[in-house]
Amino acid sequence: MRIKERLAEKIAGEITLSPHPGKTIRKWREIFGISQVELAKVLDISPSVLSDYETGRRRSPGIKSIKRIVDALFEIDEKRGGKILHRYSSMMEVPEGIIDIMEYPFPIPVARFIDAIDGKILNSPTDLERKNVKGYTLVDSIKTIKTLTSQDFSHLYGWSTERALVFTGIQYGRSPMIAVRVHPMKPTVVVYHKPNAVDPLAIKLADTENIPLVLTNLPLDELIKRMSSLKED
Repeated sequence: MRIKERLAEKIAGEITLSPHPGKTIRKWREIFGISQVELAKVLDISPSVLSDYETGRRRSPGIKSIKRIVDALFEIDEKRGGKILHRYSSMMEVPEGIIDIMEYPFPIPVARFIDAIDGKILNSPTDLERKNVKGYTLVDSIKTIKTLTSQDFSHLYGWSTERALVFTGIQYGRSPMIAVRVHPMKPTVVVYHKPNAVDPLAIKLADTENIPLVLTNLPLDELIKRMSSLKED
C-alpha cells in the first residue's frame, strides 16, 4: 500500500473510532497546518459547520464525509508541496531505542496524563493547566542517548512536540534532560521511569525549559497500559 493510502487510512480510522471525533478532526487539521476557513472552502461548507463538528455541537460526520475531509487535507498539503506526506514517509523507520510510540486522537491535559501514570512532579513548572499532550514516546534511555543522531532525535516527537517523552533505564537522569535542552524541539513533559537517582542538574534544566519533569515508579507494562488507555477515554 502506498504511503499516502496508509496515512489516509490511519487518519480516517482514527476519526471514526475516536470517542471524540470532532477533537480528532481538529487534531489532524492542526497537524496539517490548515485553518478552518481553508479546509471549509475546499469542502464547500461554511467554517461554522466545520467548527460545529470540531466542538461536538454537530453530530459526527459519516464515513463519506470523513473521507472527504481526509481527501481535502491531502489536496491542500499537495498544493503546498506535500510536506506532511513527506514527513510521514520519513517516520516509517523507527530508530533503535524507541520502545513504544503513540499519537492520541485528541489532546490530553498534562495534569491528567501525570495523574494517570501516578507521576510525581520533581520541578516547578508554570502554566501546567494550559499544557496538553498529543502523544507519547517511550524510549530506552541508554540506547537512545548513545545511538540517536540529532536528526533521529526528531523522530521521538512523532506527529507533534506536544507529547510526553518517557525515559526508562535511567541511571541519574542527566543525559536525557541535556539532550532535550540542546535540541530545538521541546516536549510538553519529560517522564523518568524508575531512575536510580535524579541529578539536581536535570531538575534545574527542566525548570530552565519550563518542562514538567515527572517521576513514575509503575511497572513498565502497567505504565504502557495506562498511557495507551488514555486514547479511549
